[in-house]
Amino acid sequence: MATTRDWGKSVRRMEQLLRLKTFPVAFKLLENRADLSAIPYMRRVGHKSTLCQLINLVRSFDWTVGADDTDMVAPMCTSIIGLTGMPEFLRDGTFRSIIWTKTRRDGEKYENAIPRIPPGKYQAVAMAPLAYNPFDPDMVLIYANPAQMILLINALQMVDYEVMQFFCVGESSCSDAIARCHLTGRPSLTIPCFGERRYGHTQDDELVMALPPAMLDKAVNGLETLYKRGIRYPISMAGAELDLGRALPGAYATGPAMIEGIRNNTALMLGVTGSIATGKSTVSRMLEELGSPLIDFDVLSRIVVEPGQPALKDIAAYFGSQVLQEDGALDRKKLSEIIFTDMEKRKKLESFVHPRIGEAFLKQVQEHTQRNPDAIIQVSVPLLIETNMNFMFDKLLLVYTPPEEQARRLMERDGVNQEMAAAMVGSQMSVEEKKSYVDFVIDNSGTPEESRRQVEALWTTLQGLQRDKAERIKGRKEPS
Repeated sequence: MATTRDWGKSVRRMEQLLRLKTFPVAFKLLENRADLSAIPYMRRVGHKSTLCQLINLVRSFDWTVGADDTDMVAPMCTSIIGLTGMPEFLRDGTFRSIIWTKTRRDGEKYENAIPRIPPGKYQAVAMAPLAYNPFDPDMVLIYANPAQMILLINALQMVDYEVMQFFCVGESSCSDAIARCHLTGRPSLTIPCFGERRYGHTQDDELVMALPPAMLDKAVNGLETLYKRGIRYPISMAGAELDLGRALPGAYATGPAMIEGIRNNTALMLGVTGSIATGKSTVSRMLEELGSPLIDFDVLSRIVVEPGQPALKDIAAYFGSQVLQEDGALDRKKLSEIIFTDMEKRKKLESFVHPRIGEAFLKQVQEHTQRNPDAIIQVSVPLLIETNMNFMFDKLLLVYTPPEEQARRLMERDGVNQEMAAAMVGSQMSVEEKKSYVDFVIDNSGTPEESRRQVEALWTTLQGLQRDKAERIKGRKEPS
């Protein structure tokens, strides 16, 4: 069948610009069924089919197919594209009420709302991939996802802008695309219905637009213009172009420098952690008395949120002035009340504070190693495990106290009631779970003398580990 132009060039460019997964379909109604035989590579499927099945064979199998009313499975298809009229059971809503409406009256309203090509003029339908230039189409069917479709709409609006109105009758959505486009001569976008998805294999993310052939070049030209202006498919996420330093986990910002610092010095880095009211500070003082310098993340966390520091500005901007005292200092108690009962807010606070603490931490490590390269540096971090800071240390120490003892100490120390104390203990990872992450455990639930004996034994072990590390580091640095 002769064509008036080469359709393939334009549609191939559309496929390229939109990265379509399936072929745009050339759709043509024929006044004489005998004309089907004049179309090259025409296939007649040889069994009863739905219209959406035939469309799928074209766009997915790249077949050229044709059908007349005898090839269609039911008049729901043929009456929409004008190959037959509507039988009475469609007109009065009987058929539609079987599944899609509650009553026959609603079914009748449904059928009357469906746009249909008037019967009497056409005897057959032909469809083929437009890229093969098979015939001059009456319309082009384009299947695409919502992101692709909005760019196609933008392209059509580039010149002679107009608001586009689209419709959805529900089931029988082919009427909204095909019949509506044929009747109005305008692009028609719709949501493929259940039947088209079940029988025509339309995918979950696909929409369909019927485009008058006269508007194909307008669409392609609009897509070309958008492409030159940086509006393209796939639509790139803006984050790929931005500095994501603030969005990355804290370890990404300070982790590499910390790992390098640990591996390249002979000091032994001991991470000391626990949970609230387990007595970390008591154990840390004992280690200090034995010669282990202390870097306390609680102290660092106070320094980085002092007035004028960037972290405090971020905290105030997010949590509001309610977390500030009259002199502008941080109201830690008020902030604690907020974050202890809200995990998301606690994570947000950590994102403000932890990167700044990391910077201060590295500075103190450098100062201690300059004074004593073979130091055993203890680093007290309350949320060491929860914040995945394990990588920073050669060994981990857990200061342990049973949960009921934690609650008792909190009530005595902070004057909170039993319910609040239990909530504060329960808001953190349990000390029992933390045991599986660490190398050493000090049980701090007994007397100070019992804790001290454990710490002294640990100190002897740490000294041996530090010597082993120093030998490895020095051996690695010596020329081979």
